[in-house]
Amino acid sequence: MREEREGRMSRLFGAVRQNGYVVRDIHAAMDHWAKVLGIGPWFYVERVKTDYFRHRGADSDVEMSIALANSGDLQIELIQQRNDAPSMYKEFLDSGREGLQHMAFWTTDYQDLHDRALSLGYKVGHEGQIGGAHGRFAYFDTELHPGTVIELSDISGGKGRFFEHVRQAAMGWDGSDPIRPIK
Repeated sequence: MREEREGRMSRLFGAVRQNGYVVRDIHAAMDHWAKVLGIGPWFYVERVKTDYFRHRGADSDVEMSIALANSGDLQIELIQQRNDAPSMYKEFLDSGREGLQHMAFWTTDYQDLHDRALSLGYKVGHEGQIGGAHGRFAYFDTELHPGTVIELSDISGGKGRFFEHVRQAAMGWDGSDPIRPIK
């Protein structure tokens, strides 16, 4: 935890590690980021399997696709919701917006930081888990203007290792194999 605090950019959460964009067409978005901006390769998951997903405290059967790539140490996440289940992604799109929806902070001490945020008055908008207990995430309902929803993501397990793999793949990427499907 000391290491995380030394390089802090936010007094509570640390450095922003990911910007998340909610899009209507993830393939067009990946193509744009790779061809126009030169960012990639994209690791694409057509159907994300969550262990659970809750929106404003109620279970939700959200279906989504995600794509991940890095620009330096900043991870870019593209999210396309595939159904009408309740989520903050759907709320964002229903309000007529598309684009930057959240910024994420990563931690290996998830529960402590999550509890601290709640004690300071943050409210969970939606939360879930991918790949077991060390794959938890929470989106706090903090949007005061577009793109300021805060996600807290546990990277103490396999998700953290995968995120590092995505970062390494972006280093020196030559533009080949721009979309890499993950099963």
